[in-house]
Amino acid sequence: MSGERIAIIGMGLRYPDANSPDELWENVLAGRRAFRRIPDERMNRADYWSADPATPDRHYSTKAAVLRDFTFDRVKYKVAGSTYRSTDLTHWLALDVAARALVDAGFPGGDGLPRRSTGVVLGNSLTGEFSRANLMRLRWPYVRRTVAAALATRGWDAEETGAFLAELEPRYKAPFPPIDEDTLAGGLANTIAGRICNYFDLGGGGFTVDGACSSSLLSIATAARTLADGDADVMLAGGVDLSIDPFEVIGFAKTGALATGEMKVYDRDSNGFWPGEGSGLLVLMREDDARTRGARIYASITGWGVSSDGKGAITRPEASGHRLALARAYGRAGYGVETVSYFEGHGTGTALGDATEIEALSAARRDADPTARPAALGTIKGNVGHTKAAAGVAGLIKATLAVHHEVIPPATGHHDPHPLLLDAAAAMYVPRDAELWPADQPIRAGVSAMGFGGINTHVAIEQAPDRQRRTVLADRTTALVAGRQDAELLLLDGPDPSRLRDRVTQLIGLVPKLAFAELADLAGTLAAELTGGPVRAAIVASSPDDAQAKLARLAALLDAGSDHVIGVRDGIFLAHRPTRPKIAYLFPGQGSGRGAVGAIRRRFAVAESTFRAADLAAGGDQVATDVAQPRIVTGSLAAIRVLRRLGIDADIAVGHSLGELTALAWGGALDGTRLTRLAKVRGQVMATASRGGGAMAGLAAGPATTTQLISG
Repeated sequence: MSGERIAIIGMGLRYPDANSPDELWENVLAGRRAFRRIPDERMNRADYWSADPATPDRHYSTKAAVLRDFTFDRVKYKVAGSTYRSTDLTHWLALDVAARALVDAGFPGGDGLPRRSTGVVLGNSLTGEFSRANLMRLRWPYVRRTVAAALATRGWDAEETGAFLAELEPRYKAPFPPIDEDTLAGGLANTIAGRICNYFDLGGGGFTVDGACSSSLLSIATAARTLADGDADVMLAGGVDLSIDPFEVIGFAKTGALATGEMKVYDRDSNGFWPGEGSGLLVLMREDDARTRGARIYASITGWGVSSDGKGAITRPEASGHRLALARAYGRAGYGVETVSYFEGHGTGTALGDATEIEALSAARRDADPTARPAALGTIKGNVGHTKAAAGVAGLIKATLAVHHEVIPPATGHHDPHPLLLDAAAAMYVPRDAELWPADQPIRAGVSAMGFGGINTHVAIEQAPDRQRRTVLADRTTALVAGRQDAELLLLDGPDPSRLRDRVTQLIGLVPKLAFAELADLAGTLAAELTGGPVRAAIVASSPDDAQAKLARLAALLDAGSDHVIGVRDGIFLAHRPTRPKIAYLFPGQGSGRGAVGAIRRRFAVAESTFRAADLAAGGDQVATDVAQPRIVTGSLAAIRVLRRLGIDADIAVGHSLGELTALAWGGALDGTRLTRLAKVRGQVMATASRGGGAMAGLAAGPATTTQLISG
């Protein structure tokens, strides 16, 4: 136990929808999910998919988070074309990400590094899908014999068969590069780290570790230990994984690990994961050395622990094994697991995996201090899927950014809490909003990873020294979190039904290719393209698949000549209105709502300020008269203000019962302050009067008579 702190001074990454730490952090805050239908270019649906999990050699899940914008600049890196083609893309992705990490750490191109004492440890399993595919070239003899035998049973003679196979061979081999002097090194996992050392001329050692889905976090622990032991002065560590191919996807499907529906994490309905891919690398130094150099320190690694599950199953996690890794990590860190406020979990979304992880963390914290407040729990997999050998470092980057920004981020891919999180003695919770670190606790986080074979890794991190404590959330953080929503509004218009139908046809071809996050981008693009045409349509969609189905329904309505559809339940709206329609508001009475905050308050600052100004009771029975009436009126007032900000107002308004007060305010008879004060008084009076068996009376009178009656 050296007690040596290891500083994280640089980060580089390429994950779906994120090419930098800033992009990843903003995606986390905004809840962007990079999942899309698995492209046929990667795994042809007709060849490999089946809805029946029992179908041999097929998978049942349809979604993944894939890299779609990575191109390697081989000219910049001075890589020959033949070498590039013979080498698995994981090598080039890792090299590019390593270069990004060094730039971020202040070593552009490796300049300034102590090259003789800088090493690389990289997590990877099975190299990548491209080298696996390229091995098919060397399987030609087997294919040739198999085809020849099949043709012989059909009566083909040797001459016919030979001519056919001679024609087939070049077509079969065409997609795969010829085997040359670069092929072996380009298809091995251990040379990925060596390639980084080679390019930057590093002499501190370079090798790959394989702990399955724990690989990249295991590489961090290995690098930290190397620095603590004094065997290197700078280390690059992380992982790379490009393996969305039949071997891994179908393999995971046969273990039951892939999601059968939407991927949900730490959820009552956890049902498996959607795969992802990418790479992340960190630049590490001993903290004292980093401070002497004047380097920016994102956070410091204080402890790490590695364990195995012993006689536990090879492919299923064990809580006891994970707890052993926790004990070793915090024993090295020198502080207790109960002092950690945020955990970035492995979080695969499998029913067993989520339960095992929650149980292990909760039990460890309860044993350390039964009175400790619950800690937050999240996972990056809700955003980018399970990136396998690159998963642990993705979680560490997220946790490091959380510590750096001093913000506990809200979870993504979590809807209803897992039953273990609802227990009265629960030691963990999944945050739904951005939070500051508890003021009475240090800014510490823990990151977990688990892999096939029963390998567990946990890394403890803490805020960099001498940082001034944040006391309020940044405006940018608040705005990004406020933008989270579970559906998007796709707006369309045109000069006539035919032109609108053409636009719908274009979108039907586009939306199946979009990621969940890109549906929000599409909504923004469509809104900006509105022309004010008289034929208008709107779709409320929760996913690209949902959007595709509803756009197809809209197309059918247009083909049938429909010109007016208000499908509130279906989320489909269509109208042909040359002029602006009249709008009426109906403001609700006391029977409305159950006290939920609602998306409007989270999404719009004017709504939040309206609620804050009303100073409503936070607790109590939210449907009780004295609590409900001011709450409902405040909600209506907030809605009026939001709609006005969006350029929408009514021509007429009416109110039901309590809603009459809101209608008066909408008409200008009351301002917001008087409205909420009157609603509070009304609610209190009615709550008190009802205890005596009182009744409500209706007054039908003109203004003069009413004024006379209420004057005493």
